Amino acid sequence: MTSKGMKRLFAAAAIVLSVAAGGAPYAQQAQTAPNPQPQAQSPTSSQSPAAPAAAAPASVSAETKAARARLDGFKADLDQKEAAIQGRTMSDADLQNIRVQIEPIIAEIRTVIDEQTPKLEASKQRLSQLGPKPDKGQPEESADVARDRAEREAAVAELDETQRLGRALLVQAEQLNTQIGDLRRAGFTRALFEQSDGLFSPSLWMDVVQAVPRELRALGIVLGDALEQLRRSTSLGVLLLLGLAIGAAIALYAGRRSIAPRLVRRDPAITDPARRSRLLAALGVLALGAGPAIAGSWIVWVAFDSVDIVPPRLEQVGKALLSGLAFIAFVRALIDAILAPEHPSWRLIPVRDASAARIMSFSVTLATVMVVGKVIEAFNTAIAAALPVTVMTRAVFALAEALVFAELLRRFAARESQDEACLGPYVAPEVDIGGPLRSLGWFVVAVILGSVAGGYVALASFVVDQAVGISIVISLLILGIAFADEFIGGSLRSQSRLATTLQANTGLRRRSLEQIGILVSGVVRLALIIIAILLVLLPWGIESTDVTGSLRALFFGFNVGDVTISLSSILIAALLFAGGFAVTRVIQRWLNNTFLPATELDAGLRNSISTAAGYVGIIIAGVMAFTYLGLSLERVTIVAGALSVGIGFGLQSIVNNFISGLILLWERPIRVGDLVVVGDGEGYVRRINVRSTEIQAFDRSTIIVPNSNLISGIVRNRVRNDRVGRVLVSVPVPRASDPDQVAEVMRKAALAHREVMSEPAPRVLFKKVTENTIDFDLVCFVDDIDAAARVSSDIYFEIFRGLRKAGIGVPAPAPAPEPAEEPHDKAPRAGEKEDETLTLLKDKTPA
Repeated sequence: MTSKGMKRLFAAAAIVLSVAAGGAPYAQQAQTAPNPQPQAQSPTSSQSPAAPAAAAPASVSAETKAARARLDGFKADLDQKEAAIQGRTMSDADLQNIRVQIEPIIAEIRTVIDEQTPKLEASKQRLSQLGPKPDKGQPEESADVARDRAEREAAVAELDETQRLGRALLVQAEQLNTQIGDLRRAGFTRALFEQSDGLFSPSLWMDVVQAVPRELRALGIVLGDALEQLRRSTSLGVLLLLGLAIGAAIALYAGRRSIAPRLVRRDPAITDPARRSRLLAALGVLALGAGPAIAGSWIVWVAFDSVDIVPPRLEQVGKALLSGLAFIAFVRALIDAILAPEHPSWRLIPVRDASAARIMSFSVTLATVMVVGKVIEAFNTAIAAALPVTVMTRAVFALAEALVFAELLRRFAARESQDEACLGPYVAPEVDIGGPLRSLGWFVVAVILGSVAGGYVALASFVVDQAVGISIVISLLILGIAFADEFIGGSLRSQSRLATTLQANTGLRRRSLEQIGILVSGVVRLALIIIAILLVLLPWGIESTDVTGSLRALFFGFNVGDVTISLSSILIAALLFAGGFAVTRVIQRWLNNTFLPATELDAGLRNSISTAAGYVGIIIAGVMAFTYLGLSLERVTIVAGALSVGIGFGLQSIVNNFISGLILLWERPIRVGDLVVVGDGEGYVRRINVRSTEIQAFDRSTIIVPNSNLISGIVRNRVRNDRVGRVLVSVPVPRASDPDQVAEVMRKAALAHREVMSEPAPRVLFKKVTENTIDFDLVCFVDDIDAAARVSSDIYFEIFRGLRKAGIGVPAPAPAPEPAEEPHDKAPRAGEKEDETLTLLKDKTPA
């Protein structure tokens, strides 16, 4: 027979065996793949209301039939597995095996659905290009158009039916997966709370005594089989191989205590080592303390398994013994890495020396008791021990483990009482294990003792295993979080080589690198916590597939009506919006710094262009994000209508200010750089935002004015048409002064200033006559209103000098000094109509 014939015969035999064993998905695919044509004529496909199959395009029909054949195979496999689950009670291992087989089927079904989706959309678009069918009374379509429409409708119907079948199968597979998880958890709960005779029950001990002769006979048979197999398989080479393996394991076990101190130096002379040094030392102690022990156990197991010198029923005993030795070494290395009983300054968690040594000794003792118990349980399984013997073994070791744990708690409580007695009632002693932790520990001890006494031995063993397992997981979590914070966040927070290199190559600021480090370390923390939770929940029947399935549904989407909600789409849409927003900011920065300053546009128009560009960019980014989310204009309109009530009540002022800001940018009644007066505030417009406008006052403070106030209120814009400013100088002189002489002095002072405009010319106005003075106003103009205050001050000085030179306004000596006037400390503001005057020159001479 040729090699091809042998391959075909082997494939046929594999198919027959797989079908007889329960039908794996790949066997079903092997049956359906060679001849997909009959599968295409299944009743499901024949029920399609489409046109005849001959009308469909040949390429689309062939691809669709192939996809339909795959789905039919998956359906047969799922139906068979569902019938197997419902027909009989299956063990946890069998249920887990079926669940493992369903996972690739779910992935394949999703692949088929994803492949059909773009084809269906393309077929619908091709059908929509023909337009709607003509109504009654209208001219009928031509034969070619009708035939083309029938072909396209057939393609759409076929693809749509295939996709609906795939979605139905996907739901069936996910429900079957969930059903298996429920069955496993139900079986776990049933086995956990199964009750038998308690440890202190006389009937249990009577059953054990009666079973002892049978167990001894079984032990003799097993040992005889072991000796017989040892005699048959023993040779010089086998003995040499086993001797080398055992010698290597002993060397690794014995040498790890001397290897770790030499390779990982924790110098006791260093009283305060750096945190990074302590973490590296802890990692080295853990690796060198547990690694050689694990390697030694593995070497011995591989050697014994390769020579086949141990009977199959005793293999589990050897595996339990070797893994138990490695477990004890791991526990010891973990506590030494974190607590460092012999190196106080290198501890990761600050505890007292006595407490660290006590935790180390009790933990190793507890691990040893657990390992002995597991080995004896494996030996009971090997000799097929009676149920009372198994129950008694588990109960005794669960009781021993609870007593060890209780003694540890008692030692801590006694130590705390001694410290409080020595220090006095007013000095708080240092407590290593707080009250809540001790209370939780005593609760665990009480549950174990009650379960053992009540006959719930499985529950007692489970609680012990969970307590030890959770303690180890928490220890590893603490170590992992410390490493993440120090070597990820700390490397970017400090002046490390990595931070300096990243800052030099990427241009990021030191603050940005610190934020990135905090973010990355937080993500790593979250991942470590999730892994720890999964490890804790694993014995409870909740596996990572349950959690990942829910996370997958949340991340990749679930349907609510016609809308698909997915975290991935939301994240990508947010990234699109953030990218569009970033590009908008870059364009705005380019406009403000490069392009607009090179134009002859005024500052207000440049600000309007930049702001409008920002609005357009944000709108485009929002449209891109909504489009990716699949939100059509109709849905956005519905959402806007739903929000209209909220806008009408709570968001009315915000929308009003936003619209007012748009009006300010469009009509430009005020512009950036304008000098405006709004109420009691006056200053320069510095920025027009979406909600408000920033005005910088003369005292360098910022006035925030809502845009609606600028639109609906009264605003004085001093530079709306031009920047020409008026200077008003008011001067009072004694009543006996010559008005013409005073007017000439004031006019010359204005004409002498180089910034005063000649057209219109300065004018002096005779304002009024009072009992003691006559008042004059000088009115002149400057090119820029910003110079009005300075020019006003210069003219005041010049007028004062001119009046003093002309002898006007010099007060005569008075017999008694009059009280001085309050100093006028208010500085004149630019552009004011009523500028402040000089000190009033009063003539004190009698009339």
